[in-house]
Amino acid sequence: MAEAKRHPQRQTIRRAVIFVTFLLFPVVLNYLSPYLIIESAANGIINGSFVLFALLFLSALFVGRLWCAWVCPGAGMQEACFFITNKPAPGGKLDWIKWGIWLPWIGVIAWAAIAAGGYRTVDVFYRIESGVSVTDVFNYVTYYIVLALVLVLSLWAGRRGFCHYVCWMAPFMILGRKVRNALNTPTLRLEAIPERCIRCHRCNRECPMSLDVEGMTLAGAMENSECILCGTCIDTCPKQALRYRFSTGK
Repeated sequence: MAEAKRHPQRQTIRRAVIFVTFLLFPVVLNYLSPYLIIESAANGIINGSFVLFALLFLSALFVGRLWCAWVCPGAGMQEACFFITNKPAPGGKLDWIKWGIWLPWIGVIAWAAIAAGGYRTVDVFYRIESGVSVTDVFNYVTYYIVLALVLVLSLWAGRRGFCHYVCWMAPFMILGRKVRNALNTPTLRLEAIPERCIRCHRCNRECPMSLDVEGMTLAGAMENSECILCGTCIDTCPKQALRYRFSTGK
């Protein structure tokens, strides 16, 4: 069987898309803000980031963490860092760090909303009247702090370190995926053909999330809460031992 190209067209397109969304980061920053959702909750307002996070949860029922691979602005910056350092990020128990951030944050949002007497209105452009997030000095300071955090974690902790340890959006999609798994409804997922695996380790070397894809393939168990369904392992495998499927199962 002929070997597949290491980075075929699909991955070129994916990287181009997340690079473009990274360039648009100053425009969309407030729609991803972990702070504005608290401030708006304290005023009884459902803001843009509330709506986006809810949509990420719902989308995960059907496409898992596809957002992380194909849309997220922070992804473009992190994958650009691969040209500087491409060391794997240690996962395992360290992946729980983001939950230690996310759970208290959700608690603060809930407390703010309750203290305000509940949500009373929807304003997806809250604090984004012009439609653009970064418009003044304070916004620029916030923007560069976020960039610095993403950059430092990517260079210090390894591939997509920010996704593994800090991202406040990932838990919404992980929870959505777990609900889907419990219901066993059709979804986009990876499917392995273990007998085709030749243990070349290419999938492990190329995985942006530093997962043991080879081990998952040999076990025939591809479900992993840190998998972002980028398809890199599919496009890297010389024996086509992996493929996308939209179906029930895990």
